[in-house]
Amino acid sequence: MNPVIIWFRRNLRLIDNAALIAAAETGQPIIPVYIVDAQDCGTASRWWLHQSLCSLQKSLSELGGELLIREGRPDEVLADIFAATDATDVYYSRRYEALSRQQESDIEAALGERLQIHAFDDDLLHPPNTIHTQTGTPYKIFTPFWRAATAVGEPPSPRPTPEAMSFSSQSLATRTISSIGLLTAAADRGFELEKTWSPGEASGLDRLDELAPVVRRYHLGRDRPDLDETSRLSPHLHFGEISVRQVFAAVYGFERESLSDGAAALLRQLYWRDFSSYLLFHFPDLPTKPLRPEFERFAWSDSETDLLAWQRGETGYPIVDAGMRQLLATGWMHNRVRMIVASFLTKDLLIPWQAGAAWFLDNLVDAELANNSASWQWVAGCGTDAAPFFRIFNPIRQGLKFDPQGDYVRQWVPELQDLPGKDIHEPWNVSPATAKFQYPARMVDHGVARQRALDAYRSVKGMRTSKLAP
Repeated sequence: MNPVIIWFRRNLRLIDNAALIAAAETGQPIIPVYIVDAQDCGTASRWWLHQSLCSLQKSLSELGGELLIREGRPDEVLADIFAATDATDVYYSRRYEALSRQQESDIEAALGERLQIHAFDDDLLHPPNTIHTQTGTPYKIFTPFWRAATAVGEPPSPRPTPEAMSFSSQSLATRTISSIGLLTAAADRGFELEKTWSPGEASGLDRLDELAPVVRRYHLGRDRPDLDETSRLSPHLHFGEISVRQVFAAVYGFERESLSDGAAALLRQLYWRDFSSYLLFHFPDLPTKPLRPEFERFAWSDSETDLLAWQRGETGYPIVDAGMRQLLATGWMHNRVRMIVASFLTKDLLIPWQAGAAWFLDNLVDAELANNSASWQWVAGCGTDAAPFFRIFNPIRQGLKFDPQGDYVRQWVPELQDLPGKDIHEPWNVSPATAKFQYPARMVDHGVARQRALDAYRSVKGMRTSKLAP
């Protein structure tokens, strides 16, 4: 019997994998393949990908299969496998980056007359081409998108691993996971991400099983970096080790009859994730160009010194430095702190948002191009939603509000750990006679920097700044 190909992409799981389920239902032997993608280039995310592929390989091996590892253009790799095996079909999950969509078009052009191609929208609650305004144009504001998306209804229920799968016994050339160099950059940087994370489908499912207490408190604690009140599911979702449908079903399953504030807040985050991919689908230049075209003329700074100090967590603002150091140590940063550090870079320092987005992509284990790009544009004020362009986070107030006793800062900025309580957020006010710590001076005075940013925004034609938030 001729085999079929399952091309694994960002769906590195066996449970609720639409492409794998469809391939198994044919009854034909399966050839599982992963093609190394140039888009998976971040240092931290490549480390995670290595571990995730090892996990998937182990799971397939236990079922009698082998994960084929190849490098090259997907259309050429799949053509080679077709030529060697006489496969009849290829199954895969769609992605929404411009390069990914081009890969899919190339596969259709190269193989569409020789292979049956089956593509699945398997990464989001709802495919991005199914939600639009009454005039047929894409939404640019989250809340109307969210209302339209929720009106579509719930996503399908997750499906289990196929009960019966057979795998091709043909011997095909493959690379080992260790030989493709996914760990090299992380090792060179001294990352020790294994101290924080355990990638793979099994670990993602374990974290999903622990979601109930997080859901109950999510609306109360999700903005507190000093507390462990977030799901930590984002990297597992990013690599498709668990499906978004599984998360949705789990949250609803806890509170089906009466959705709590915590559950509603967490589900809204899933829709923001959908919205980010939706924006990237409709605006492919989202990672490089502002959605608001007037920002093409914005007077950004090109100070490499300022950018480097921000990257190292040496800005002199404790909550900012804590976040940046957490990122370097763990490949992750609390979401509230991501907004604070992004606002500081783009508004206090006037460094282009693209530079911050690139740093996040290289250092985050959940480095989702769509979510990263949309979120940076939101904070910089050049993307979706109108309000953030004049919202300039005060890093002192943010620290006092969301890390009230300074425990988060104390964890990641150890030179300040002896400062009592709230003093840790304003170490420059500590008396020189009692100061016994070495900590960088503030790069800028926030009040001065805020006014400079507002002046820069006002200089852009058409910018509305009649309502200015502190």
